[in-house]
Amino acid sequence: MNRVKQIVHYQKNYLGNGSTVVIMDTGVARHPDLSGRIWMFRDFINGRFDMYDDNGHGTHVCGVIGGRRIGIAPACKMIVLKVLDQTGNGSVEQSMRAFRWILENQEKYNIRIVNISMGMTPHTNIQGEKYILGAVDLLWSMGIVVVAAAGNLGPKTGSITIPGVHEKIITVGCYDNIHSGRGSIEKNIYKPDLVTPGANIYSCNAFWNGDEKKKYVAKSGTSMATPIVTGAVAGLLSKNPNLTNHEIKKRLKETCDNLHLPPMRQGSGLLNIKRLYK
Repeated sequence: MNRVKQIVHYQKNYLGNGSTVVIMDTGVARHPDLSGRIWMFRDFINGRFDMYDDNGHGTHVCGVIGGRRIGIAPACKMIVLKVLDQTGNGSVEQSMRAFRWILENQEKYNIRIVNISMGMTPHTNIQGEKYILGAVDLLWSMGIVVVAAAGNLGPKTGSITIPGVHEKIITVGCYDNIHSGRGSIEKNIYKPDLVTPGANIYSCNAFWNGDEKKKYVAKSGTSMATPIVTGAVAGLLSKNPNLTNHEIKKRLKETCDNLHLPPMRQGSGLLNIKRLYK
């Protein structure tokens, strides 16, 4: 993560204090970097009450957002909703239950950000797409910052996954992965909104067994790029908690570094946290 932080011009001034982030993923394991960092855990797959991650994806994402040593926003509060199973798959029904939980508890837990490092392949479940896109639209309309992955179905155009195609939410791609999802001018999908590093991102290993060499593990994809932006948004809200989600998205896009790549690959450019916080 040190490499990543240098690339996005990470700043230690604002660490996410006062921001509550919901992570919809495979769960979260007990890891030293996440000790005391997980405020709440809900399991929509197996109904368990104990915190766990039988896949490892969610733990990795949590580490990038708010890990004590490596996270972008190590002072934010994290609520983890397990909506994906051991294989990394989930159903529309389980995701919808989680979305309803967020809406019902938004005010109670001061939920400001939702990280969605997952995506549905377009055109595989038309009715399911409508439900998911309707849910993120409602979250956004309630003032929640929704940050979603562009998916890894690129480089062909029109390869942004669901819900990343939604025009209002913040969709994140990775500039260093050719498979990062891309939008389509023909279909008016101008995505991603911005990019960050996404290749070989080191974060918390859910299956760490005490061996210091295995404490962190590298993963690649837009799932890893997304929590970098989520952490930056949490930091921005700790500086100015009165910003709206519309203002945050506008500010993110205006402060990016232009990589001089096609717009459907880079969006507005590379995240620049230093400029974002100014």
